[in-house]
Parts: sequence; structure tokens; C-alpha cells
Amino acid sequence: MSERESANGGWGALPRRRFLASTAWTAGAVATGLGSWVVPAKWASAADPIKVGIATDLTGAIGIAGNACANTARMMVEDINAAGGVIGRPLELYIEDTASNESVAVNNVRKLVQRHRVDVVLGGITSSMRNAIKDVIVNRGRTLYIYPQLYEGRECTPYLFCTGPTPAQQCDALIPWLMADGAKRFAFPSANYIWPHRLNEYARKVVEANGGEVVFEEYYPLDQIEYSATVSKIMNENIDIVFFTVIPPGLAPFVKQVYEAGYQQRGGRLSCVYYDENLLNFHPPHEMEGLVSCLDYFRAISDGGEHRFSADLHARYDAKFPDGPGFAAGSAATGIYRGLKMWEAAVNEAGNLERDDVAAAIDHAKIENGPGGGSEMVPGTYHCRMNMYIAVCKSGRYEIAEQSDGMVEPGECL
Repeated sequence: MSERESANGGWGALPRRRFLASTAWTAGAVATGLGSWVVPAKWASAADPIKVGIATDLTGAIGIAGNACANTARMMVEDINAAGGVIGRPLELYIEDTASNESVAVNNVRKLVQRHRVDVVLGGITSSMRNAIKDVIVNRGRTLYIYPQLYEGRECTPYLFCTGPTPAQQCDALIPWLMADGAKRFAFPSANYIWPHRLNEYARKVVEANGGEVVFEEYYPLDQIEYSATVSKIMNENIDIVFFTVIPPGLAPFVKQVYEAGYQQRGGRLSCVYYDENLLNFHPPHEMEGLVSCLDYFRAISDGGEHRFSADLHARYDAKFPDGPGFAAGSAATGIYRGLKMWEAAVNEAGNLERDDVAAAIDHAKIENGPGGGSEMVPGTYHCRMNMYIAVCKSGRYEIAEQSDGMVEPGECL
């Protein structure tokens, strides 16, 4: 795969040229076919290496998020191997491109579980992708699957562990915060797939429980780029909060059209729960001013020096991948970190790679430090409790507005 091919398949015409290099791989990554990469173990061992599979969007509409995940996995595997590996064995990393295309993804993920026989798979970004590949991994492949992305909840499949935020972790604090200054009228413009539908279902309940109203809720094809009718409703219905789940390639046109209609200038506010620092680079700063997000990590918590571990982690990532997409929560990089470290702890506890033994250990795994703080699995739920942060975009950067008082429960599979 050439750099040109990868870049052209990314998040569209990104305004910052540094993203064009985001899918270039350093020496030591061995191509094994279109969309396939192997990062071999770096030290000799009498034992065979443990094989870790990453299935993520290196190309396609959300390639920037997938490349952040892949880069995070590469850095972590190097770190784990440098510390002695897992149960005395080095890790070998296999990366397959899911290409923002479920049909391509299923074939490539089969390589991980059938050809390479990896011991664990991490990845998938959209919920439609997770649903497309989970049967190949968990049922047919009989392999552990760790899904790292924030998502809509309700995934309670044995051997599938979720390490990103859920609707409860994002909406229960965010929506009351948005309404604290008297905002009552919400609009839910959305991409038409499973995550927006289910997230909006949960968010609507929180809005209404706090005395607000969802004035309209609409769903669009992912490639829609014309939103004049929706923007007219936003302006004519006096919407206080545009709580949107539009995704690329329709994302940039949507935000631009809302801004050019004068919505923010008259006091309206945008909010989107997957907006991380990488997506701020997707727009001119003035279009993002005042946008509110809620995630398990923002760079601002590292910049302030309060979270020394997060700051060091982010600095090492930036040094290793200076031209690629940043380490960010909405891109699922934090979930990759959390998932790999919990899996590492579980394998060390189990002392073997048997799926049932490792799954039993992951069920109560915890890590003391990570991006945004420590985290831990809630036994019997397949989900993590974690710290959460509300952040507001100001002059092209996030500022933390509120952080959770301790870890937030996922509210899933109870």
C-alpha cells in the first residue's frame, strides 16, 4: 500500500497536510498484502510470539481514527516487549485494514483469525463495523475481541469486551451541563446507522428527564453533503443545542452550513460526543468555537500537568508519530490503550492464552494509570468504568469544563 493510496482514503480533504502522512509506516512494518501489516517481535525468545491482531480503518472515510488506533497499538507493543513481553513471550502485531467498508473488513479480519491465528483482536470503529466482524472473531474464530470505541451500548456478547465510553458515561453528565444555563430546545441531526439511533434514544430520555425537548430528530445518508433544509429548521425553530452525530464524509459540509447560517453567532451551541482533537483539525477554528464534547480523555488534562502519566504518554506518542493523527479519545486510541493493558494483565494472571481463562481474568481487570486516569472492568458487564471529562472548544483548542468525581459506571449489561 502506498502512502498516496492511504492518504486519499482518509477523512476527505483535511485542512492540515500533516494528516497526509498519517498512514506511512516506519521501517520494520512488513507488508503482507493490500491492507495487511505485520510488526514482528523485536527480541529473541525460546517461546513462540503471542499474536495480537488490530482490525481498523487505515483507509476509507474514517481512516484518520483508524491510523491513530494502529499507531497506539504499535507503540504499546513496543513498550510491552521492551518490558519483557507477556508471560515471558514477545508480542507480534498483525494489522488489517477494515477500510471503512464492512465487506472488505470481513475478508481482512478472516486473515487475522484464520490465517494468522491471532490470540486477541482489537478494533472496529463504527458500530456497523463491530457488528460485521464480531461473528468472524468471536464465534467462528473463537478468539477474544476487544472493541475500543465509544458507542451506543447494549453489546453484551460473551468474549467481547468494550473499553470505550457508553451513552450513560457521556450523556448523564453532559446533557444536564448543557442545560444548566437555561437551554431547553434540542435538535438531533444524525448519520443513519445504529450508533446515532441508539445514542439519541438514550440522550432523548436524559433531555426530557431534565425538562428539555427534542424538537426534531433526523437521519441522513453518510455521504450527504447538502443540509439546507436541516439548517433552516435549526434556525427557524430556535434550537438551543444542536446535538449532532453526523460523521464523515458529510461532517465538514454540515458544520460549515450551520456556521454560515449564523447559528453560533446568535448564541446557539454545538455538541458532539465523539469530537476529539483530531476532529478539531477538520474545520477552521471559528466553526468549532464553543463546541462541547464529553470523552474519557482530552489533551488539555495533560497540558495542565495534573495528570503526569497522561502527559508522558501523549508526549511519547507525539515524538514517535509527529506527522500522523494525534492520540485522541474519539479516535478510540484511548480504548486501544485500555484494552491492551487489561488484556496484558489478564494473560499474566491466567498464565496462559486459553480464551476462557483470559476472559475470566479480563472480567475483573483494572489498570491504575492510563490516558485520563485508571480504569477497571465491571465484573459481568463486559464494560469499563472510567473517568470522564466535559470540554469546550475555544480558539481551536479544548478547555476542560468539568470532570467526573471518580470513575463513571458504564450502565451496561447489568
